[in-house]
Amino acid sequence: MKFPESWLRTLVDPKLSTRQLATTLTMAGIEVDALEPVAPPFSKVVVAKVLEIGRHPNADKLTLCRVDVGEAAARPIRAARRTSRRA
Repeated sequence: MKFPESWLRTLVDPKLSTRQLATTLTMAGIEVDALEPVAPPFSKVVVAKVLEIGRHPNADKLTLCRVDVGEAAARPIRAARRTSRRA
């Protein structure tokens, strides 16, 4: 049976690393066959809060946004129609 470690940790969250948790489960009789990542590692991802959404002055299909990335406000140009501000 496959299940995510995060699900298991919602039920019980011992102060063990992933490897230590797998070893402990195996020693308790619940065999852990493999540890598989769900996605490859990634970097250069920025999470931002959308502060303002407006029309691009020179293009009908583009949107200008003002976003807070924690350090400063940025102004990306978006083509996505589903950009929204949520509290």
